[in-house]
Amino acid sequence: MLLVSALQTLVVPVVANIQADLGVSTSAASWVVTANLLAAAVFTPMLGRLGDLYGRRPVMLGVLTVVLLGSVLAATTSSLPLLLAGRVAQAASFGLFPLAIGMLREELDPKRLTGAMALVSGMLSVGAGFGLVVTGLLMRHGGDYHRLFWLATALTAIGMAGVWLLPRRAGAATGSLDWTGAALLGLGLVLLILPLEEGNGWGWGSARVLGSLAGAVVVLTAFVLFERRTTHPLISTRMLTHRPLVVANATGLFLGFSMFAVFLSVSALVQTPHDIAGYGFGASMLAASLVYLLPGTAGGVISAPLGGRLVVRFGAKSTLVVAAAVAGAGFAMLTVLHSATWEIIVGALMVNTGVTFGYAALPALLIAHVDPAETGIANSVNSISRSIGMSLGTAFVVTMVTRNPIPGPVPLPHESQFVAVFVTGAILAAIAAVMVGLALPRARRPELTVPEVEADEVLGAAGLASR
Repeated sequence: MLLVSALQTLVVPVVANIQADLGVSTSAASWVVTANLLAAAVFTPMLGRLGDLYGRRPVMLGVLTVVLLGSVLAATTSSLPLLLAGRVAQAASFGLFPLAIGMLREELDPKRLTGAMALVSGMLSVGAGFGLVVTGLLMRHGGDYHRLFWLATALTAIGMAGVWLLPRRAGAATGSLDWTGAALLGLGLVLLILPLEEGNGWGWGSARVLGSLAGAVVVLTAFVLFERRTTHPLISTRMLTHRPLVVANATGLFLGFSMFAVFLSVSALVQTPHDIAGYGFGASMLAASLVYLLPGTAGGVISAPLGGRLVVRFGAKSTLVVAAAVAGAGFAMLTVLHSATWEIIVGALMVNTGVTFGYAALPALLIAHVDPAETGIANSVNSISRSIGMSLGTAFVVTMVTRNPIPGPVPLPHESQFVAVFVTGAILAAIAAVMVGLALPRARRPELTVPEVEADEVLGAAGLASR
């Protein structure tokens, strides 16, 4: 999961470096991010379903092989089309999350499962920050961006070695892959995510944006109607209408938005020169990564198992409410306090902690409401929700910090534009907390006692007190 999440963020800070090195336009270079997200929208549900049908281990090995080849291609090319091909291949990594959750459900007994899922899912938040921090380290003093793809190659090779040791089980589902449904869903998601990624350049009221969004509505509606009539649907209609699953996916969208919104806004704010804009710290990319973002990333090593303990002791619903409240408090703090280094660090840490708690709780909520044969596809849909949230967070921050800039040789955003980002995050957190609190049914208290949690091989390894 560190690999999955790091691959999403490794490239984000170096788009400008790629543009300069390849001699292409800004919009062309931005496709190294956009192509990855679009391909992930197509691959993720298919790979999750293939894992349900044919077993997790062989599909995971196949995914990692594709990611390895894509990483090597990206690390060795100086051609934009070949780089985009490598990024498309790397997008298969998004399918590893639902496959990993399905693997845990098959192999672990119920008393260990919740904590294990929380740790694995929490690594998504840790990995995202890890990617940004490593980028800052490797790109200091104008380093070569190809190093990032060689790092991805090494991480993938380690992942393959680990997956090779996992047990092989037969698929939990029957039937075949719904290719028509997969094509409709993939096309609909591409039409939805593409304008979110390109809207700032195209213009949010442009025909391309509005046409793509309208097309997404039509295609996704056709997908739902088709799935109702097919014998072995890619996604059952119950999964699209059952309230706990709908809430889980809406919460995943909020968490994805929050994670990328805080990463991008904090990074941009602290790199703004104070003597020109009247705010900011004039930090370098390396300082932004190590000083302001690393604490939140490192904190995930603690907050991921702690989130697992919260899920085990109080249930997914209560943990999600706490997650939204903590993230909202972090955004609220950043709204009013962002003039000192410690204020930025603490606010970002709170948001990241909330996101990690939420990631820890979502798999437990999902598997409580789906059959084992639907584990992979249910987590795939939730992964897509988080990806859409990341796209929304990216698009929102980029739009806010580039509109109506301060006049000067280097356009800079007004301080109020960052405040608007933080206020929006706080409002969305409040909405998420209320939605989870009111829409989810009251969960039964878990049967695990405090001594059992502390003795658990997964959660106990963190050495944390549960009180």
